[in-house]
Amino acid sequence: MHPQTVLTLALLPSLSTAAETVLGVYIFSRHGDRTAKSTPPTILTDLGYSEVFSSGTWFRNHYIANGSPAQIHGIAPDIVKLSQITASSPLDSVLMPSALGFLQGLYPPVGSTLAQETLRNGTVVQAPLNGYQFIPVGVVSSGTLSEDTAWLQGSGNCANAIISSNNYFISPEYKTLDQSTRGFYTSLGPVINATIPADQTSFKNAFTIFDLINVAEIHNATIPSSDLLTNDTLTQLRTLADTHEFNLAYNASDPIRAIAGATLAAEVLQALNKTVAGAGKAPVTIQFGFYAQFQAFFGLADLTQTNPDFFGIPDYASTMTFELFTNAAPSPFPKPEDINVRFFFHNGTTGNNSAPVAYPLFGRTDNSLPWNDFVTGINKFAIGNQPAWCEACGNSTGVCASPSTSSSRSTSTGSGSSSSGGVSKAVAGVIGAMVTLAVILGVEAIVMLIAGLRLVKKNRLNAAMRQGSDTLKA
Repeated sequence: MHPQTVLTLALLPSLSTAAETVLGVYIFSRHGDRTAKSTPPTILTDLGYSEVFSSGTWFRNHYIANGSPAQIHGIAPDIVKLSQITASSPLDSVLMPSALGFLQGLYPPVGSTLAQETLRNGTVVQAPLNGYQFIPVGVVSSGTLSEDTAWLQGSGNCANAIISSNNYFISPEYKTLDQSTRGFYTSLGPVINATIPADQTSFKNAFTIFDLINVAEIHNATIPSSDLLTNDTLTQLRTLADTHEFNLAYNASDPIRAIAGATLAAEVLQALNKTVAGAGKAPVTIQFGFYAQFQAFFGLADLTQTNPDFFGIPDYASTMTFELFTNAAPSPFPKPEDINVRFFFHNGTTGNNSAPVAYPLFGRTDNSLPWNDFVTGINKFAIGNQPAWCEACGNSTGVCASPSTSSSRSTSTGSGSSSSGGVSKAVAGVIGAMVTLAVILGVEAIVMLIAGLRLVKKNRLNAAMRQGSDTLKA
């Protein structure tokens, strides 16, 4: 997705008018700039650290700091209250550092004045690092260095989603593009064949090729045969990668392909509902994730009908923000019917000269919608508990194995012990009860569809409302 295109295609509305009070936000962010996937180990660069820190600083200046234009009602402006913020990220060498960098911008060191305490004996203790604030980042999936994988299936071990994504590679659209772009990709051989073999230089590897060249264009002082990389060529590389990845993440006639967006939608709803039902408790939720989650959600929420740029891959440090606000008096906490939701997207690093833009969800025309309408709209595709995930995915083994099946299996093998393969109990209930679901996932099968790449398996810990998802593209 081109970083400036989205921002110029719609009138930029005021994020919050004087009559409004912001009650809470859910921020979903992509990681910052990184090294290429095809040259592991993949790590966050200094530029990437700067990008997410800059975005975190903007969100602080907009939602947190005293006097900010949309300061969240009751938020601690300087010293963080850990009860007010929930942050999470996959345990990954790019995503986790990005989350930490963002949080450093959101709540920076408090300085020598606030970061000290006086002991009973009169000793003044100064906090190290100028009062650096430690904000815990919960792990939403396990497995380090997932960025080292050139292509990751966004459907986790959801059987039906994997089948759906695989179907793209046998579709007429894919076959036509693969054939029509053979010459284009072959012409790039002198640029990339030292890293990507000639037999893999095709549309099948559209994202990997784009990613390698994109990183080189940002960081490399010299690039082999760089004269081949004209502006038109770079635009075509990005457009083909956008097409390739969006079609793996979403299909209008087969919504299960967008399982990553469906589970993300449930997480957003559960987090915001916790703020609404808790009368302002836990008003800030921040999650870092993969670009496939963006694309899947874009499709499910009909954002691609609002603006065609939503078909593209979001740039590094892109953010989606779901803002709860009210036009009523904020105290006592407003009733649900007096609360509204507004969706913002920003492509790339957020800064003072490049702020998020509001877009209508679910094919509507208004940029904001009543809370109850938001709940209804997002529940049409959100998947937020294990039974619903198992049913949608068509899975019947692992965490989806029924107790009766597990019992039968133990009996047939002559085992006298209870089965360990039954369904894990959700730690809490559903969205309306505002609780967090926790599920232990089994071995996650990631089908590698790009020719020449191996099958990769990673164990994933699914925590804090992630039901059966996700090993995703980043």
